[in-house]
Amino acid sequence: MSGIFEYNGGSIVGMKGKNCIAMACDRRFGQQMSTITTNYQKVFKIQDNILLALSGLNSDIHTFYALMEKEINLYNLKENRKMKPTTFANLVASALYERRFGPFFVTPIVAGLENGKPILATYDSIGCKSDLDDFQVGGTGGNYIYGACEAFFKPDLSPEELEEVIGQSLVSGCDRDSLSGWGGVVYVLTEQKLTVKILKTKQT
Repeated sequence: MSGIFEYNGGSIVGMKGKNCIAMACDRRFGQQMSTITTNYQKVFKIQDNILLALSGLNSDIHTFYALMEKEINLYNLKENRKMKPTTFANLVASALYERRFGPFFVTPIVAGLENGKPILATYDSIGCKSDLDDFQVGGTGGNYIYGACEAFFKPDLSPEELEEVIGQSLVSGCDRDSLSGWGGVVYVLTEQKLTVKILKTKQT
């Protein structure tokens, strides 16, 4: 099963800061060792205060994102209000568990701000949620990125510091993974705005 998760490659990482949160992903999309494109999107804006990052099988990434987009639009119509990040995190867990006998081959990371507090959660393929860590990783380079995060992370990072730390962690991890790379994209979410920064490598 792990081979299916790794077939298209790619890595994602989320990290908490002080009244801010960040998400980063590499830009490679491939089929095993062959690179197809170098501008592949893995992080999606769900609401002004929620980001969803997905790694895994390409077809399941798009299917799962479409499902989450439908569910949150239905919620907004029925309730006439925006969904809280903690509610969306539980929605992702429920959606994965519903498909436990034929799971989506994706590794989601949910990042959001709720009343200024950063919310960060990741899941296994049947929806078991982990939301206690200050950073979460996924994808083929996840193990390498986790080590870099442990080295670079400090509590209560400002948005500017968080952007630098998560970017360096992503690049450092992807340099050690043959299925990830070709630069990256960093998203920093504060209560005021969403900032996007493109990371370039020697190839790009």
